[in-house]
Amino acid sequence: MKRTLAYLLTALLAGLAPVLGAPAAAAHGGPIELEVTGDGADNVNVLVTYKKDGHPVTEVVEATLRATSADGRSFGPVPLRSAPEGQNLYHSAEPLPNGEWRVTVTATEPSKARATVKVRAGVVAAASPTAPAPTPAPTPAPGQTTGQTTASARTRAAAPATATDDRDPTGTPLRIGVIVLAALLALAAWIALARRHRGGARR
Repeated sequence: MKRTLAYLLTALLAGLAPVLGAPAAAAHGGPIELEVTGDGADNVNVLVTYKKDGHPVTEVVEATLRATSADGRSFGPVPLRSAPEGQNLYHSAEPLPNGEWRVTVTATEPSKARATVKVRAGVVAAASPTAPAPTPAPTPAPGQTTGQTTASARTRAAAPATATDDRDPTGTPLRIGVIVLAALLALAAWIALARRHRGGARR
């Protein structure tokens, strides 16, 4: 009876061991690691993981950011804020000014950690304006043949000549009128001379 009870207790403990050990195995702790990178604009990304197994830190992280530029400017300290993109991703609470920066992130909770990197902050340059597309050459309308297009071109080319010809007839009547007037004046002078000559002969 005692042996049977011992076997039952042993089997029960063996079955409960995985269940009881799961919370302990899933629990995290120990030192954390900070991975700091520029975000390509005016801030930084700080990824927080456990140093032992690389799992994300789901606990609240308290950390601050300081930075110094190549020209002697200083920035911070400013706190880190949790980013909506991930539970263990953090951003600076304020954007970095433009320039080259040496950034240091210092964490105090859930454990102490520090990381220093160089990042470049600045507004992404706007795309350069593109040159206007060349105007395509006119194409014949549907159903229009090459001969029709050539005839149209010839008509347009002949238009200035036609306008010039239209101006010539305007001056032609004026020239004819001048010639006729001169002839009439000459005829009148000849008639006057002829009458005088006849009158002198009668005397």
